[in-house]
Amino acid sequence: MPGRRISAFLAALAVAVGAAVLGPMSATASAAACATSWSSSAVYTGGMAASYGGRNWQAKWWTQGETPSTAGSGVWADQGSCTGGTGGGGDGGTTGCDHPAWTAGRTYTAGDIVKYTNGNYYKASHDNPGYDPVISTWYWDPYTCGGGGGTTPPDGSFVVSEAQFNQMFPSRSSFYTYSGLTAALAAYPGFANTGGDTVKKQEAAAFLANVSHETGGLFHVVEQNTANYSHYCDTGRPYGCPAGQSAYYGRGPIQLSWNFNYKAAGDALGIDLLNNPSLVQNDPAIAWKTGLWYWNTQTGPGTMTGHNAIVNGVGFGESIRSINGSLECGGRNPAQVQSRITKYQQFTQILGVPTGNNLSC
Repeated sequence: MPGRRISAFLAALAVAVGAAVLGPMSATASAAACATSWSSSAVYTGGMAASYGGRNWQAKWWTQGETPSTAGSGVWADQGSCTGGTGGGGDGGTTGCDHPAWTAGRTYTAGDIVKYTNGNYYKASHDNPGYDPVISTWYWDPYTCGGGGGTTPPDGSFVVSEAQFNQMFPSRSSFYTYSGLTAALAAYPGFANTGGDTVKKQEAAAFLANVSHETGGLFHVVEQNTANYSHYCDTGRPYGCPAGQSAYYGRGPIQLSWNFNYKAAGDALGIDLLNNPSLVQNDPAIAWKTGLWYWNTQTGPGTMTGHNAIVNGVGFGESIRSINGSLECGGRNPAQVQSRITKYQQFTQILGVPTGNNLSC
């Protein structure tokens, strides 16, 4: 009816006039500034932010190429709607931060906050003489400048206690410290922190069981067969082997080897391991980070990462396939497979959880 149309028009006009007088809706007014737009080619590590679809997102752990959403692997955390240009001047989406750039060799005290070359903020966990923020004496800290930040779990929050760790590895090298492991956890906060308490402990046991097998109970820091050292340089890679033909032998809890793996792990962790592979045998936290990098991001000869094998309930056997399936699984080396299984059974017993199904590959 004409009269109803006029009334509706006047009502809409009144709402529009009221909005102009009262200002925009509070939800719009309170929307945060958008972080730098997400890029499918960019590497994001825990705490880094990106905007996509009018919303800010924060990476929980390392990711590349996964579109921000609440689906998928769960690596992205929705931070809410955003508006306008990029926020924080490339500081990972935080706003209002005013902390100095990190300077190598400068003395820092516990609690100092610096802006690193990758645009993220880090807070010193204790006094140090200018160590690189991505190395062991620093927390990975997506600092909010409002009192937030600090993704490194506090003492005791890891599902494996130090006493249990010592029980698992009674003859380990002094290099493999419990503090080095807990300091490395911030690089992959989803590790042993996804799902219920049982799943968390199963993942920790699975990772440590494979690590134990690879290193003889955390006894070996570097590969023992020195005759293999010169074999791990793939000269076909464009970046070559700048540290030397024989510099990329197995190191650390997963025995990281080959120049391309040092390059990939270093890129993911923000550490130049291609030029400095010895960091993996000299810094416990970096060594543990490379092990967690492989476990959380690499499928190897398998079909999924070790992390996904456990948290998705596929079973411990699939984690074996991801690490060394081409040489051990399918009946190729049952004794090696059983060695890994036995350690997993021991470690789950220490942690008081069942092993789950599908132990073998």
